[in-house]
Formats: sequence, structure tokens, C-alpha cells
Amino acid sequence: MILDGTLDASVQAAALALQQGRLLGLPTETVYGLAADSDNDAAVAQIFTAKGRPANHPLIVHVADAAAITRYAKEVPVFAQQLIDAFWPGPLTLILPRLPEAAKASTGGQGSVGLRCPSHPVAHAVLKACQQLNPPVWGVSAPSANKFGRVSPTTAEHVATEFGDELLVLDGGACEVGIESTIVDCTRGVPVLLRPGAITRDDIEHACGMKPLSKEELSANTPRASGTLLAHYAPNAKVRLMEAKQLQAALDILGKDGKNIAIYHRSPLKAPSAQLLLRRMSDDPRNVARELFGMLRNFDDWGAKLIWIEAPADTADWEGVRDRLQRAAAAG
Repeated sequence: MILDGTLDASVQAAALALQQGRLLGLPTETVYGLAADSDNDAAVAQIFTAKGRPANHPLIVHVADAAAITRYAKEVPVFAQQLIDAFWPGPLTLILPRLPEAAKASTGGQGSVGLRCPSHPVAHAVLKACQQLNPPVWGVSAPSANKFGRVSPTTAEHVATEFGDELLVLDGGACEVGIESTIVDCTRGVPVLLRPGAITRDDIEHACGMKPLSKEELSANTPRASGTLLAHYAPNAKVRLMEAKQLQAALDILGKDGKNIAIYHRSPLKAPSAQLLLRRMSDDPRNVARELFGMLRNFDDWGAKLIWIEAPADTADWEGVRDRLQRAAAAG
């Protein structure tokens, strides 16, 4: 059931559902989440069951404000606090050392916890309402509201299509960012980028004065984190990334026989067959991130068997989009 997330009654109904141990489709600025009370192990277990998600693959805990960190993390390094001050509320998740009894079902058995404070007004209203309940709900675990490994949802309708009418979903409109949050590991004395997103490496360095390492540079004891498996974010159709010249060469080989192929491209292309679906990609990575998952879903709905995508530039501003596309392609 979809409710208008801008209404106070809907927000209160959502908060009560979470307090009662039910799941909720929650809009955030990144993607829609499948939410449950982080401190209710049985409720969190429902997330793993509904998604078909491995139990050792951790979830991110969403909080209303930075003050709630003390309920989940036992320490916050100076550089992590600088990132909080710069980017919260917003699309940034920090991996911090976990308090022993906090959010155990959400952390995959690890001694760390991923925390985020979303900026979406509906998510913020729900989290604030949860704090005011008796007993309160202090944190909400919310991975993307889709079956595990599939394309993330960026509208309420995507969530309802994925899980049916029985799930309560708050409609907060289309997600502004469109890809999941940047994840930074803060447990090893330096920032380590585990998952790129709208907040870039350059943004992180500017905020805390430390250049974030890649997880490959500091591989020992890297925490598991959401959305970092090799294959992820995959539509039903097989995805292939190609440079512009490869893409045009493949189209030339197909000739007029090409069909059931959707193409997402920046460079001008000559398509020899009218049975192909071509969509132009923006030159602005923020626009591409915003529409990416919806575009992949649209290609599936059109009936694509193959999706050919022009590879994004190998630059920091495109890293979040490139990461999602590489994982989507690996799933094929």
C-alpha cells in the first residue's frame, strides 16, 4: 500500500509500523529503502528474508541526527566527525566501531556498524517521529527496497512492483541522487572508500584533509559493506559496457538485423536498425546517476535482451555511476 509521505498521518503510520516490527518502504535522497527497527532483531531478519539477502551482508543504520551515533558507535575518529559535519544529513555512510549490543542483526556479525543520516524530508520526518514514540525507535536499518542483487528502486512504484501491495510504502517522489550513498570505512585510522557515490573522493579529501584510500590499497580486515559485491544492481537483460568506438562497431556488424537491444550512450551513434532502443546519456554524471536505475528498469520493461552502455569517463565525478554499471555488467 502506497501512502503520501508528505502527510503527517502517513509519517505517524510509518513510525508505528516500524515500532511494531513491520517493514516499510522508505524514500531517501539516494534510493528507496526497505526499512525495519535496527534494534529489533526479528524485524531486521524480515529484511533479509524479503530481499533474499545473505545474512552476513550488513545493512546500513539510518539515524535522525548525529546525536544518535552514540547509541551505535563506541568512537568517532576526528576525520569521521569532520565528514559528519560536512555531509550529514546527506548521502554519506560511515563505518564506525560498534557498541557490543547495538544493531547486532544488521551488522553481519562484524564489530563495526554503518551509519547514515538521510537528507530526504520524508525519511527525516519518519526518523524524528520514531524517536518520539514510547518506546522509541532510534535507528532504522534500510537496504535498497529490491530483491537482492537487482536494480535499486528510485520511486514508490518501483518498490510496490517489487514487493506487492502488502508492504507499506511512503511516496516521497523520485529520488534526487538516484544511486546509493558513498561508504567510507573509518575504523582503521584513515578514510577508506568502500563504495563511491555522489560524494566523491575529492569531496572527502576537501572535508577532512585526508585523501581516501581505495579498499585495494588497504585490503586487510576490510569490513563487509552494502552494495560492494562484484555483481549487483542488475536488470533482467544482460549489460555490456563498451567504449564509443566499440559500440558503433558492434552496431555496424549487426546491421538491419539488430533487435531487442537497448543502448544508453553519450557519443553520437548511427543505428542501422529501427528495432533498437537508443537513449542519450547526459554529460553530467549527477543527471545520469539520478536516472540510471529507472533507465535500466525501463529497458527491461521494453523487452531488452541486451543492454549496451557507453562506458563512463574514468574520473572521480563519474566513479559512482561507473561502479554501479560495472557491477551490473558483472552480473551477466
